Amino acid sequence: MENSHLTSTNPPSAPQATTSSLLPERGVVVGPILSASDIALWNDLISAAGNIVITCHRGPDGDALGSTLALCSWLRRHKPGSTVHVVAPNIFPDFLRWMPGATDILIYDKHEADVRPVVDAADLIIMCDHGELSRMWTLGDAVRSHECPRIMLDHHLDPEQGIAALTISHPELSSTCEVLLRVLLQLGSGLTHDEAVCIYTGMMTDTGAFTYASTRPEIYQLISLLLACGIDKDKIYRNVFFTYSPARMRFMGYMLYAKLDIMKKSHVAILTLTNAERRRLGILNGDTEGIVNMPLQIMGIKLSVFLREDTEQPCIRVSLRSVDDFPCNTMAADYFSGGGHKNAAGGEIWGTMDEAVALVRKAVQKYLPLLKGQE
Repeated sequence: MENSHLTSTNPPSAPQATTSSLLPERGVVVGPILSASDIALWNDLISAAGNIVITCHRGPDGDALGSTLALCSWLRRHKPGSTVHVVAPNIFPDFLRWMPGATDILIYDKHEADVRPVVDAADLIIMCDHGELSRMWTLGDAVRSHECPRIMLDHHLDPEQGIAALTISHPELSSTCEVLLRVLLQLGSGLTHDEAVCIYTGMMTDTGAFTYASTRPEIYQLISLLLACGIDKDKIYRNVFFTYSPARMRFMGYMLYAKLDIMKKSHVAILTLTNAERRRLGILNGDTEGIVNMPLQIMGIKLSVFLREDTEQPCIRVSLRSVDDFPCNTMAADYFSGGGHKNAAGGEIWGTMDEAVALVRKAVQKYLPLLKGQE
């Protein structure tokens, strides 16, 4: 299996599905990412499970929701006698509530009494879009204490070892949704329209609408398969990015006019947001999404940092975005107890906003040779 290529026209041992759910034949060649032993273990774990729980990281984004929702739908079709739930650590942005299946997601935070029994009843847990149990916070504690097999589907660096019976982790791929799509293709599986919508949403959002981490030709071959399932990519884009409230538009203006700090010689921009400002401006869940990307539109800016007070914990959330070869993930690991990808990473700082800004400036000085070296 490792040395073969897979096409959508000749899948090996394809699971049965209705004609309307099959990927239309396009002859697109996709290289395999699973070994024969991976496939056997996947099939064994899925076949033996009657109660499956799919999890994602805290603060679910489009890739986390896209992969969990698509996989949930696929499992329910291929194991009709099983029970499958998606459990998220906390609430997700309002602009993703339109996604097929999103209303059925169970939220662990503040609902532990109701959701913990669902987790405890699982005989298989599939972790999507995170490689560490700690990224689920209290839900991660529940998963760690529950002794059942786990599968990891992820694309982040350095997945935690020893926590999954099967780890499918590919940091070189654009998104966990791409990982999932390639797994399902290699299994010879078809997709429904809604599953294709979820997977495309995850791939789109995790690449900034295909503006970074998306230069490999295979990505666009895979997109062609999703389009052939009848998805409306333009509508998906509008659903995600063209749903701003008047308050969100005013908030964007406020952040750019009053809160943008440019470190011109360092090619860095810093944005800050306190909870007092959030309340005064009427900011809703998800309204801060994408703000960190905006300073990168300024000529010469190579690193954008967004610091915001967390609404649930006494800490400062850190979002980092960069262009070219600046390693956001390395800076996040060195200074903000975080990680991520080269051009998109995050972390946290337990302290005041002033202390957070000071730490960011210290990190910038440490990485100044890299920032100035790209001139």
